Amino acid sequence: MVKIIIYLSTLLALVSCTRVNDIEKPNIILILADDMGYECLGCNGSLSYNTPVLDDLASSGLRFTNCYAQPLCTPSRVKIMTGKYNYRNYEYFGYLDENELTFGTLFKEAGYATCIAGKWQLNGLSYDLPGYDDNSRPYLFGFDEYCLWQLTVPGNEGSRYADPVIEKNGEMLRPGIEKYGPDIFTDFIIDFVKRRKEQPLFIYYPMVLVHNPFVPTPDSEEWNDPVMKLQQDNKYFSDMVNYTDKLVGRIVTSLKENGIFDKTIVIFTGDNGTNRSIVTETNYGTVRGFKGNTTDAGTRVPLVISWPDEINRPSVYDGLVDFSDFMPTFADLVNADIVSDGRSLLPLFTDEEFIEKESIFMHYDPRWGANANKYRNQFARTKEYKLYQDGKFYYLPDDVLELFPLPDSILTEEQVAIKNHLQELIDKAPQWK
Repeated sequence: MVKIIIYLSTLLALVSCTRVNDIEKPNIILILADDMGYECLGCNGSLSYNTPVLDDLASSGLRFTNCYAQPLCTPSRVKIMTGKYNYRNYEYFGYLDENELTFGTLFKEAGYATCIAGKWQLNGLSYDLPGYDDNSRPYLFGFDEYCLWQLTVPGNEGSRYADPVIEKNGEMLRPGIEKYGPDIFTDFIIDFVKRRKEQPLFIYYPMVLVHNPFVPTPDSEEWNDPVMKLQQDNKYFSDMVNYTDKLVGRIVTSLKENGIFDKTIVIFTGDNGTNRSIVTETNYGTVRGFKGNTTDAGTRVPLVISWPDEINRPSVYDGLVDFSDFMPTFADLVNADIVSDGRSLLPLFTDEEFIEKESIFMHYDPRWGANANKYRNQFARTKEYKLYQDGKFYYLPDDVLELFPLPDSILTEEQVAIKNHLQELIDKAPQWK
């Protein structure tokens, strides 16, 4: 009988953090790529794209092989910003309740200079919710400064790439067809680092890359033709992944030039799996993206963490991590007590004892479009086994696409114990009506 340690026995627990009082407050830059699954980084086996900067950060820091996000953007963003399962605070697609404690507020209250740049999409624009047209809402969530796409202007009224529509600290920017949105966001971050580096910094960069439409980047040959700048073709996806890596490189260079790279935690991850139209070649086979779906192709995301002052030897961590774990990790860094469904990863960074999480739980209710809503589900999983609310039980090493559920009649005693444990996790969460 396998001894299974239940870490999620109390879903809404007060985080009891490992205190690291002797560490100077580090800077934190959290970079969240949009629609980039695990398979897109070279360090994770990709053969289709060039990601030398991220590969280098991984080779000198921590690379995670089992990090799981929600299958869709807003569910993931609400979860990572608050540390809570979706059934606690996910109300509408494209919306975050202003009463939620986010990592922006957490760091601001700890004396950090805070900023956010990139994709917002949290004002409730799709439903005209209270405050949907309020361009000050990022301040409510703890950010001193912002530079954002889709704050009060819906995405269908303004591009995120060429000819972008961006709001910066209350000002509407329309820089024209020659400008590229991701460059503007990155420039803003680099300027913020230069201006505020005397304070500890928290920077949240929810990128607009590599979400469709798949269009040329400034490094694409077609960018030089104004007519082609907005041409959509899947062939540009690789250019967009490569450009993502380039922008991370610009940020890393700015940290080094300002003398703060070693004391900065750089975190790179993705909000969900890759777009379904994208096929990636890897050294372990061909992977088709499955954004919106609860299989690995929809939920497994890259996670690379660099912190030269503390993570001074490269390592790969294959334990389970999910988006509820970021907020308690940040709370641990600033010695704060918060309410969260995750637990701190800080001991992994500081070589303290860390007991691997045996299982994770996911509540997924996209509330966005029939195609996404058909994958509405709950599951609990270990690294190898996955149980859904409807009782389907999979052995993932042999069935990553989840095509062949294991019948109860063939389960070993060990598998029965695992399934029962996972069922307990599901039973503790609110069930679908």
